[in-house]
Amino acid sequence: MKLMTLMTSLLLISNLVNAETIQIEFTENDTYSLEVAKINVGDKIEWLPKNKGHNVEFLAGPDMNDLPPKSKLNSLHSVIFELPGVYLYQCTPHGNMGMLGLVVVENDFHNLQNLNEIKLSRVATSVLKRLTKKALEN
Repeated sequence: MKLMTLMTSLLLISNLVNAETIQIEFTENDTYSLEVAKINVGDKIEWLPKNKGHNVEFLAGPDMNDLPPKSKLNSLHSVIFELPGVYLYQCTPHGNMGMLGLVVVENDFHNLQNLNEIKLSRVATSVLKRLTKKALEN
């Protein structure tokens, strides 16, 4: 039992040591500077308020009951991703105009179909299709 606990602890420490931080900016074109981020469990994404009037609001993820909190406008926001799967987020004021982003953790697409159940504007639906295609190609 002690050996199992030690092995689990070493694995967790190894993941923390190897974790990356990805930075995404809010652009003046009402987009995110990186629209599809592919990361590993334990990696962190920071959204940087380089332009005013934007935020991050998660619409879907592998566990809908435990989505990251919505950020305030014009504020630095960061999330460490612990569950594999696809996360969809938007800028609350500009989501209907297609300001969306995807985070794919561990290249796991098990919950991709759930994104189709989200009510989006026609423009946002078109952007989501483009982002999904891009995520699947890489």
